Amino acid sequence: MIPILFLLVIGAGCADDAGSSAGPTVVVTTDVLGDVVEEMVGAHVEVVTVMPTGAAPHEFQASARQAADMRSADALVINGGGFEEGLDDVIAGATDDGVPTFVALDAVATLPVADDPEVVDPHFFSDPARMADAAAAALDFLTDAVPELDTDEVRADAEAYLASLGEVDADAEQLLAAVEAPDRTLVADHEVLGYFADHYGFEVIGSVIPGASTTGAASAGELADLAATIRATGVPAVFTASSSSDELARTLADEVGDVEVVELFSEALGEPGSGGETYLDMVRTNASRIAEALS
Repeated sequence: MIPILFLLVIGAGCADDAGSSAGPTVVVTTDVLGDVVEEMVGAHVEVVTVMPTGAAPHEFQASARQAADMRSADALVINGGGFEEGLDDVIAGATDDGVPTFVALDAVATLPVADDPEVVDPHFFSDPARMADAAAAALDFLTDAVPELDTDEVRADAEAYLASLGEVDADAEQLLAAVEAPDRTLVADHEVLGYFADHYGFEVIGSVIPGASTTGAASAGELADLAATIRATGVPAVFTASSSSDELARTLADEVGDVEVVELFSEALGEPGSGGETYLDMVRTNASRIAEALS
């Protein structure tokens, strides 16, 4: 005879399994977009972010479990433009499987990569105004793709967060007002600040790694040219992404002399206490660090 206690345990386990898959799931590729989506709809639906905090987005590879999550999601939110280049195959598989997919880059006014005008720069999120456009479009997409989110309560929560994006944009503008017009020149580890520069009235005069990905490489000649540009313009800082190595930028700064290497949360969020825990924190901290370095 099978003990009654054993049958009760089996029954309890089956009930737990059934309850764990009751609600819809929205999967988001990057931690930056994951934070935005969580703030808008996370109280009403499960939001799963694929990339952990601080991951290098151009290089990140999904685990088998993460790939399965993306392909079984009720909706998928991605950055687009090749930003998540290590996830391209998994994203394509999910869309081929019929997962409704929102491409944030498609919702904003885009800019080309400086070194290749035929390539779209994917780093739109350095501009909170463009992020607000993407977030509003994502809300419309999600309320259509996930019926449970098509409620007045969800829209009210999301609208409150959209208002906070406008507030952080104004905060950044105020912080950056300390930088005089002649000093509004930027050098970054790769082409990551184009949208920031476009929105706030700065000029990007070069990058350590040409192109929009940290997976690229710079030749000795390109680094020499950039060093000469920095000397000629007197740029006091090179800005690097917290999620990538700053070794090459530090080598350049040592070569030029009297140049500070300043870390930004330019592609990924930071750990608790870092100043880049959320997208709103990320915008304020980046603006503050840029203003301090250039003013």
